[in-house]
Amino acid sequence: MPATVHVRELTADDLDAAWELGRFAFGSEPQRPAHHTATVPGLTRYGAFDDSGRLVGKAVDLRHDQWWSGRAVSAADVAGVAVAPEARGRGVARAMLTALLRGARERGAAVSALYPTVAAPYRACGWEAAGVLRTVNVATAALPRHRHSPDLAVRAGTPADLPAVADLYERVTRHRNGMLTRRGELFDFFAADGGLPGDGLTLVEADGKLVGYATWQRGRGYGADSVLTVDEALAVTADAARELVGVLGSWASVAPTLRLCPLDGDAVSRQLPLESAREHERDLWMHRPVDVARAVTARGWPAHARGAVDFHLTDTFADWNSGTWRLAVADGAAELTRVGGEADLRLDVRGFALLYAGAAQARSVAQAGLLHHSPGVDPAALDLLGVGGPAQLLDYF
Repeated sequence: MPATVHVRELTADDLDAAWELGRFAFGSEPQRPAHHTATVPGLTRYGAFDDSGRLVGKAVDLRHDQWWSGRAVSAADVAGVAVAPEARGRGVARAMLTALLRGARERGAAVSALYPTVAAPYRACGWEAAGVLRTVNVATAALPRHRHSPDLAVRAGTPADLPAVADLYERVTRHRNGMLTRRGELFDFFAADGGLPGDGLTLVEADGKLVGYATWQRGRGYGADSVLTVDEALAVTADAARELVGVLGSWASVAPTLRLCPLDGDAVSRQLPLESAREHERDLWMHRPVDVARAVTARGWPAHARGAVDFHLTDTFADWNSGTWRLAVADGAAELTRVGGEADLRLDVRGFALLYAGAAQARSVAQAGLLHHSPGVDPAALDLLGVGGPAQLLDYF
């Protein structure tokens, strides 16, 4: 491949080639889903072309929003990155991600997350590992059983219940960090068929109002290897969580294994025997700021957090983020403003990502070589950037 790579947004005429490139990279089935070769609102596809006009790389900017302490923050979540085998190691992915970040900043995105197949290329571009989406197996028979509460009603859901399900999801997730809002054109597009997610939807109601739900896939068979896959189980009360777990436990005779992604510290996880869970899968996810000033001002901050700290940020991949900044946090809001001169704290953008996502404290970031400080200066001052608890994702993209 010639050294020159041309990156641009893909058009409808490019989508067949993009599908084939992705199919070979990820080992997909030959039959392509309709949305892979159609224009989809809420995402931007980028392609890298060699001098002959051949598509040698592709990447997708998913226009998600992420919850950060009660406020929706515009995100450029990255998916579908693939490079032709003959073009690997020649800067194709870097060129695409450069264009994607610039385009994302121009449209107002503040942060970005992705699930890497290999982390090193993304670290080189400023993303850093911030968390893991865990899928675990639990023996269905080990789930606690309880008497049905007369104050709660349990029933199968219908498509008409989906707005209430979306509302409950938001009640659980909006005051956490990193969770997708599941709003916007992209989610509307895939929800347009109006069907239920998975094979089943179980609802728990109190006085006619939804207080818990589970979506699940029954799977095949009823022998020792049968698995009930729970796509999601969320509740806003402990009683509703117990009711959901009791319903899931009723599958023990025909589905000995329950598979799910637990949400740390939520009501349902408190009812599960996680001490006996066995890990089925781990999906590492990475985070980085698209625009650091926007990332700080757009998110919510704990009301008790207060303080200010100056630091110099280095972002060689997105130079608009580099420079000396002052972070000021007060009254549930924060601002990042440019200031003159140098600073005693010098932070790499990957260190910023770790602190912002609550994935590490400043001293650990310094030990990793992503934060440098003058002698006698306490690096823990930058822990202010990470107040609000660790980020978590429930959606794989």
